Amino acid sequence: MSQLRIVVLVKQVPDTANVTGDAMKEDGTVNRAALPAVFNPEDLNALEEALKIKDRHTARVTVVTMGPPAAVQVLRESLYRGADEVILLTDKAFAGADTLATSYALSLAVRKLGGCDLVLCGRQAIDGDTAQVGPQTAEKLGYPQITCVSRIDELMAPADGAAGAITATRSIEGGFETLASSLPCLLTVTGEANDPRPPSVKLVMTYKGIDAEAMPEYDDTYLDPESDEAEVCMLGRNGKPVCRAKIVQWDHLALAADREALGLRGSPTRVKEIESVVLAQSEARMLEPDEAGVAQLVHELIEEHILG
Repeated sequence: MSQLRIVVLVKQVPDTANVTGDAMKEDGTVNRAALPAVFNPEDLNALEEALKIKDRHTARVTVVTMGPPAAVQVLRESLYRGADEVILLTDKAFAGADTLATSYALSLAVRKLGGCDLVLCGRQAIDGDTAQVGPQTAEKLGYPQITCVSRIDELMAPADGAAGAITATRSIEGGFETLASSLPCLLTVTGEANDPRPPSVKLVMTYKGIDAEAMPEYDDTYLDPESDEAEVCMLGRNGKPVCRAKIVQWDHLALAADREALGLRGSPTRVKEIESVVLAQSEARMLEPDEAGVAQLVHELIEEHILG
Protein backbone atom coordinates (compact mmCIF):
# COMPACT_ATOMS: atom_id res chain seq x y z
CA MET A 1 0.00 0.00 0.00
CA SER A 2 1.43 3.38 -1.01
CA GLN A 3 1.70 6.33 1.34
CA LEU A 4 -1.38 8.52 1.48
CA ARG A 5 -0.74 12.19 0.78
CA ILE A 6 -3.06 14.43 2.81
CA VAL A 7 -3.12 18.22 2.57
CA VAL A 8 -4.91 20.21 5.28
CA LEU A 9 -5.86 23.82 4.52
CA VAL A 10 -5.97 25.97 7.65
CA LYS A 11 -6.40 29.62 8.51
CA GLN A 12 -5.44 31.97 11.30
CA VAL A 13 -8.51 34.05 12.12
CA PRO A 14 -9.46 36.89 14.47
CA ASP A 15 -11.02 35.68 17.70
CA THR A 16 -14.63 36.67 17.10
CA ALA A 17 -15.45 35.88 20.72
CA ASN A 18 -13.61 39.08 21.66
CA VAL A 19 -15.04 41.53 19.14
CA THR A 20 -14.73 45.22 19.98
CA GLY A 21 -15.87 48.41 18.27
CA ASP A 22 -12.57 48.54 16.41
CA ALA A 23 -13.07 45.13 14.77
CA MET A 24 -13.96 46.58 11.34
CA LYS A 25 -12.20 49.18 9.24
CA GLU A 26 -14.07 51.87 7.33
CA ASP A 27 -13.54 50.00 4.05
CA GLY A 28 -15.40 46.97 5.40
CA THR A 29 -12.36 44.75 5.95
CA VAL A 30 -11.50 43.16 9.26
CA ASN A 31 -9.12 45.10 11.48
CA ARG A 32 -7.02 42.07 12.39
CA ALA A 33 -4.65 44.14 14.51
CA ALA A 34 -7.51 44.91 16.93
CA LEU A 35 -8.35 41.26 17.61
CA PRO A 36 -6.29 38.35 18.96
CA ALA A 37 -5.58 35.64 16.39
CA VAL A 38 -6.59 32.00 16.83
CA PHE A 39 -6.57 28.74 14.87
CA ASN A 40 -9.85 28.58 12.95
CA PRO A 41 -11.88 26.03 14.99
CA GLU A 42 -13.18 23.80 12.20
CA ASP A 43 -9.75 23.75 10.56
CA LEU A 44 -8.53 22.15 13.78
CA ASN A 45 -11.23 19.51 13.31
CA ALA A 46 -9.96 18.94 9.76
CA LEU A 47 -6.39 18.57 11.02
CA GLU A 48 -7.55 16.07 13.64
CA GLU A 49 -9.27 13.98 10.96
CA ALA A 50 -6.01 13.95 8.98
CA LEU A 51 -4.05 12.88 12.04
CA LYS A 52 -6.58 10.13 12.83
CA ILE A 53 -6.08 8.79 9.30
CA LYS A 54 -2.32 8.98 9.82
CA ASP A 55 -2.72 6.96 13.04
CA ARG A 56 -4.36 4.13 11.06
CA HIS A 57 -2.62 4.31 7.69
CA THR A 58 0.77 5.13 6.21
CA ALA A 59 0.22 8.82 5.52
CA ARG A 60 2.03 12.13 5.24
CA VAL A 61 0.15 15.21 6.45
CA THR A 62 1.02 18.58 4.93
CA VAL A 63 -0.57 21.73 6.36
CA VAL A 64 -0.91 24.85 4.19
CA THR A 65 -2.01 28.31 5.25
CA MET A 66 -2.16 31.64 3.44
CA GLY A 67 -1.59 34.82 5.39
CA PRO A 68 0.91 37.31 6.78
CA PRO A 69 4.13 36.12 8.47
CA ALA A 70 2.31 36.00 11.83
CA ALA A 71 0.18 33.14 10.45
CA VAL A 72 3.20 30.94 11.06
CA GLN A 73 1.74 30.34 14.53
CA VAL A 74 -1.00 28.02 13.23
CA LEU A 75 1.70 26.06 11.40
CA ARG A 76 3.67 25.67 14.63
CA GLU A 77 0.54 24.41 16.35
CA SER A 78 0.00 21.96 13.48
CA LEU A 79 3.51 20.57 13.93
CA TYR A 80 3.00 20.25 17.66
CA ARG A 81 -0.11 18.15 17.01
CA GLY A 82 1.55 15.80 14.54
CA ALA A 83 1.71 17.32 11.03
CA ASP A 84 4.72 16.25 8.96
CA GLU A 85 5.20 19.30 6.76
CA VAL A 86 3.98 22.90 6.86
CA ILE A 87 3.86 25.58 4.17
CA LEU A 88 3.16 29.30 4.52
CA LEU A 89 1.83 31.18 1.50
CA THR A 90 2.79 34.75 2.26
CA ASP A 91 3.15 37.65 -0.12
CA LYS A 92 1.77 41.17 -0.36
CA ALA A 93 0.20 39.98 -3.60
CA PHE A 94 -2.16 37.76 -1.58
CA ALA A 95 -3.46 40.63 0.60
CA GLY A 96 -7.15 41.44 0.50
CA ALA A 97 -8.13 38.18 -1.20
CA ASP A 98 -11.75 37.09 -1.19
CA THR A 99 -12.71 33.43 -1.35
CA LEU A 100 -12.17 33.22 -5.12
CA ALA A 101 -8.61 34.56 -4.98
CA THR A 102 -7.84 32.54 -1.85
CA SER A 103 -8.98 29.26 -3.39
CA TYR A 104 -6.92 30.01 -6.50
CA ALA A 105 -3.72 30.38 -4.45
CA LEU A 106 -4.48 27.30 -2.34
CA SER A 107 -5.20 25.16 -5.40
CA LEU A 108 -1.86 26.20 -6.90
CA ALA A 109 -0.12 25.19 -3.67
CA VAL A 110 -1.71 21.72 -3.82
CA ARG A 111 -0.62 21.39 -7.46
CA LYS A 112 2.92 22.48 -6.59
CA LEU A 113 3.01 19.70 -4.00
CA GLY A 114 2.32 17.28 -6.84
CA GLY A 115 -1.31 16.82 -5.93
CA CYS A 116 -2.52 14.57 -3.12
CA ASP A 117 -5.01 11.86 -2.27
CA LEU A 118 -7.10 13.89 0.15
CA VAL A 119 -7.59 17.58 0.89
CA LEU A 120 -9.21 18.43 4.23
CA CYS A 121 -10.32 21.82 5.49
CA GLY A 122 -12.84 23.26 7.89
CA ARG A 123 -16.38 23.83 6.65
CA GLN A 124 -15.97 27.58 7.11
CA ALA A 125 -13.88 30.23 8.83
CA ILE A 126 -15.36 32.20 11.71
CA ASP A 127 -14.22 35.54 10.25
CA GLY A 128 -16.26 35.17 7.06
CA ASP A 129 -18.68 32.25 7.46
CA THR A 130 -18.95 31.88 3.68
CA ALA A 131 -18.08 28.14 3.49
CA GLN A 132 -16.85 28.82 -0.06
CA VAL A 133 -13.06 28.28 0.02
CA GLY A 134 -13.18 24.49 0.29
CA PRO A 135 -15.66 23.92 -2.57
CA GLN A 136 -13.96 26.52 -4.78
CA THR A 137 -10.57 24.90 -4.20
CA ALA A 138 -12.00 21.49 -5.13
CA GLU A 139 -13.47 22.96 -8.31
CA LYS A 140 -10.13 24.47 -9.34
CA LEU A 141 -8.32 21.21 -8.64
CA GLY A 142 -10.93 19.16 -10.45
CA TYR A 143 -11.47 17.02 -7.32
CA PRO A 144 -14.86 15.67 -6.22
CA GLN A 145 -15.98 17.09 -2.89
CA ILE A 146 -18.00 16.11 0.15
CA THR A 147 -18.96 19.07 2.31
CA CYS A 148 -20.09 19.41 5.93
CA VAL A 149 -18.51 16.08 6.90
CA SER A 150 -19.26 14.98 10.45
CA ARG A 151 -17.70 11.52 10.17
CA ILE A 152 -15.30 9.64 7.89
CA ASP A 153 -16.69 6.13 7.76
CA GLU A 154 -14.21 4.30 5.55
CA LEU A 155 -11.01 5.03 3.67
CA MET A 156 -9.39 2.76 1.13
CA ALA A 157 -5.91 3.90 0.16
CA PRO A 158 -4.74 3.66 -3.46
CA ALA A 159 -2.94 0.38 -4.13
CA ASP A 160 -1.47 -1.48 -7.13
CA GLY A 161 -2.41 1.31 -9.51
CA ALA A 162 -6.06 1.33 -8.40
CA ALA A 163 -7.62 4.57 -7.18
CA GLY A 164 -8.56 4.74 -3.53
CA ALA A 165 -12.00 5.59 -2.18
CA ILE A 166 -13.56 7.31 0.80
CA THR A 167 -16.98 7.13 2.43
CA ALA A 168 -18.14 9.96 4.68
CA THR A 169 -21.28 11.09 6.49
CA ARG A 170 -22.30 14.71 6.10
CA SER A 171 -24.77 16.88 7.98
CA ILE A 172 -27.76 18.11 6.02
CA GLU A 173 -30.89 19.97 7.04
CA GLY A 174 -32.95 17.60 9.11
CA GLY A 175 -30.49 14.73 9.24
CA PHE A 176 -27.43 13.12 7.69
CA GLU A 177 -26.44 11.45 4.43
CA THR A 178 -23.58 9.11 3.57
CA LEU A 179 -21.63 9.59 0.35
CA ALA A 180 -18.77 7.75 -1.31
CA SER A 181 -16.12 9.21 -3.59
CA SER A 182 -13.02 8.10 -5.40
CA LEU A 183 -9.69 9.65 -4.50
CA PRO A 184 -8.40 12.29 -4.85
CA CYS A 185 -11.18 14.11 -3.04
CA LEU A 186 -11.73 17.23 -0.93
CA LEU A 187 -13.69 17.16 2.33
CA THR A 188 -14.86 20.08 4.44
CA VAL A 189 -15.16 19.10 8.09
CA THR A 190 -17.55 20.37 10.77
CA GLY A 191 -17.05 20.77 14.50
CA GLU A 192 -19.18 17.67 15.08
CA ALA A 193 -16.50 15.43 13.63
CA ASN A 194 -14.16 15.15 16.61
CA ASP A 195 -12.48 16.72 19.61
CA PRO A 196 -9.05 17.91 18.40
CA ARG A 197 -6.11 16.49 20.29
CA PRO A 198 -3.95 18.93 22.28
CA PRO A 199 -0.37 19.69 21.25
CA SER A 200 2.05 16.90 22.12
CA VAL A 201 4.61 17.85 24.75
CA LYS A 202 7.05 15.46 23.08
CA LEU A 203 6.59 17.15 19.71
CA VAL A 204 6.87 20.62 21.22
CA MET A 205 10.18 19.59 22.74
CA THR A 206 11.32 17.95 19.50
CA TYR A 207 10.53 20.89 17.27
CA LYS A 208 12.10 23.30 19.68
CA GLY A 209 15.30 21.26 19.45
CA ILE A 210 15.13 19.98 23.02
CA ASP A 211 16.51 16.50 23.59
CA ALA A 212 14.23 14.85 26.14
CA GLU A 213 17.18 13.41 28.08
CA ALA A 214 19.91 16.00 27.75
CA MET A 215 17.64 19.10 27.60
CA PRO A 216 20.12 21.27 25.65
CA GLU A 217 19.61 24.97 25.21
CA TYR A 218 17.88 25.96 21.99
CA ASP A 219 16.58 28.85 19.99
CA ASP A 220 13.69 28.95 17.55
CA THR A 221 15.29 30.89 14.72
CA TYR A 222 14.42 27.96 12.47
CA LEU A 223 10.78 28.95 12.93
CA ASP A 224 11.50 32.52 11.87
CA PRO A 225 9.24 33.14 8.87
CA GLU A 226 11.97 35.36 7.39
CA SER A 227 14.43 32.48 7.33
CA ASP A 228 14.56 29.86 4.60
CA GLU A 229 17.84 28.27 5.67
CA ALA A 230 16.72 26.30 8.70
CA GLU A 231 18.10 22.86 9.42
CA VAL A 232 15.51 20.13 9.14
CA CYS A 233 17.34 17.91 11.62
CA MET A 234 20.19 18.27 14.10
CA LEU A 235 22.10 15.99 16.44
CA GLY A 236 21.25 16.04 20.12
CA ARG A 237 23.90 15.81 22.84
CA ASN A 238 23.49 12.05 22.94
CA GLY A 239 24.25 11.82 19.23
CA LYS A 240 20.69 10.98 18.25
CA PRO A 241 18.99 13.05 15.54
CA VAL A 242 16.44 15.56 16.74
CA CYS A 243 14.07 16.64 13.95
CA ARG A 244 13.43 20.34 13.58
CA ALA A 245 10.71 21.70 11.37
CA LYS A 246 11.39 23.84 8.39
CA ILE A 247 8.48 26.13 7.65
CA VAL A 248 8.52 26.45 3.88
CA GLN A 249 7.45 29.78 2.39
CA TRP A 250 6.01 30.26 -1.06
CA ASP A 251 5.16 33.59 -2.67
CA HIS A 252 3.16 34.16 -5.84
CA LEU A 253 6.26 33.63 -7.96
CA ALA A 254 6.89 30.22 -6.37
CA LEU A 255 3.33 29.27 -7.25
CA ALA A 256 3.69 30.59 -10.81
CA ALA A 257 0.42 32.41 -10.15
CA ASP A 258 -1.32 34.93 -12.35
CA ARG A 259 -0.85 38.20 -10.44
CA GLU A 260 -4.18 39.50 -11.69
CA ALA A 261 -6.01 36.57 -10.06
CA LEU A 262 -4.59 37.22 -6.58
CA GLY A 263 -5.40 39.51 -3.68
CA LEU A 264 -7.62 42.52 -4.26
CA ARG A 265 -6.93 42.42 -8.00
CA GLY A 266 -8.40 38.95 -8.28
CA SER A 267 -11.30 39.51 -5.86
CA PRO A 268 -14.63 40.46 -7.45
CA THR A 269 -16.26 40.67 -4.02
CA ARG A 270 -16.54 44.18 -2.59
CA VAL A 271 -18.08 45.38 0.68
CA LYS A 272 -20.68 47.95 -0.34
CA GLU A 273 -21.71 49.03 3.13
CA ILE A 274 -21.25 48.00 6.75
CA GLU A 275 -23.69 48.73 9.51
CA SER A 276 -23.19 48.42 13.23
CA VAL A 277 -26.08 46.69 14.96
CA VAL A 278 -26.70 48.02 18.43
CA LEU A 279 -29.03 46.05 20.66
CA ALA A 280 -30.81 48.42 23.01
CA GLN A 281 -33.46 47.78 25.62
CA SER A 282 -36.56 49.67 24.55
CA GLU A 283 -38.98 48.51 27.21
CA ALA A 284 -38.86 46.72 30.52
CA ARG A 285 -41.77 45.32 32.43
CA MET A 286 -42.02 43.58 35.74
CA LEU A 287 -44.21 40.50 36.00
CA GLU A 288 -45.33 38.76 39.11
CA PRO A 289 -43.35 35.53 39.63
CA ASP A 290 -46.48 33.39 39.87
CA GLU A 291 -48.64 31.28 37.59
CA ALA A 292 -50.84 34.22 36.56
CA GLY A 293 -47.83 36.35 35.61
CA VAL A 294 -46.29 33.60 33.50
CA ALA A 295 -49.64 32.90 31.80
CA GLN A 296 -49.99 36.59 30.93
CA LEU A 297 -46.50 36.67 29.39
CA VAL A 298 -47.15 33.54 27.30
CA HIS A 299 -50.47 34.96 26.10
CA GLU A 300 -48.80 38.20 24.94
CA LEU A 301 -46.01 36.31 23.16
CA ILE A 302 -48.57 34.22 21.28
CA GLU A 303 -50.52 37.32 20.29
CA GLU A 304 -47.34 38.90 18.87
CA HIS A 305 -46.57 35.65 16.99
CA ILE A 306 -43.31 35.20 18.88
CA LEU A 307 -44.60 31.89 20.17
CA GLY A 308 -46.76 29.70 17.92
